[in-house]
Amino acid sequence: MVKKTLSTEEKILEAAKTIFHRKGFEGARMQEIADEARINKALLHYYFRTKENLFDDVFKAALRDIFTKLFTTVDANVPMEEKLKNLINEYIGFLQKNSYIPGFILAEINQNPGKIIEIFKSAPVSPSMLFERLRESVQDESLEKTDFRELFINILALCIFPIIARPMLQHILEFSDKEYDLFIEKRKKELPVFIMNAIRKK
Repeated sequence: MVKKTLSTEEKILEAAKTIFHRKGFEGARMQEIADEARINKALLHYYFRTKENLFDDVFKAALRDIFTKLFTTVDANVPMEEKLKNLINEYIGFLQKNSYIPGFILAEINQNPGKIIEIFKSAPVSPSMLFERLRESVQDESLEKTDFRELFINILALCIFPIIARPMLQHILEFSDKEYDLFIEKRKKELPVFIMNAIRKK
């Protein structure tokens, strides 16, 4: 198989994802990103004048990827339990690979909510399209009457909290890095069962 040669811009974006994942938005430095991409800092600034511009591109690319995957998952013609399993697996996997994103979103919600809204509007699959498919999915006679918006918020909260609160929870629960990773993998399997038990007719 022929290995694709990355352009300079693609190398920068890949390097930025690595540094943002490792240090978060605030902790990342342009020099570190340049070093990771194996280019000089002047060239980095030529392509992306500021760290904010670079992060915006990385963030938008990540959102495009996850929204497309989540829409495909919710749109699939499979039973609700399998749909939930796939949805949660995709979403937690995304958070594990992009752990810098939740903290950034929370900070921007407080400081600059308009920016986050505009970025979400630019996604190829809008949240409203995703919500519509989720609403259709819960119209099942075997399920309790469920507000799809409440279901969405519950899924979001149950998935995101253990990722964003990892340092605190790992300390409180006295988990090693390996033990916490196993804990997250276990949650991927247990959450769909937990949610289905909550919405399935008794």
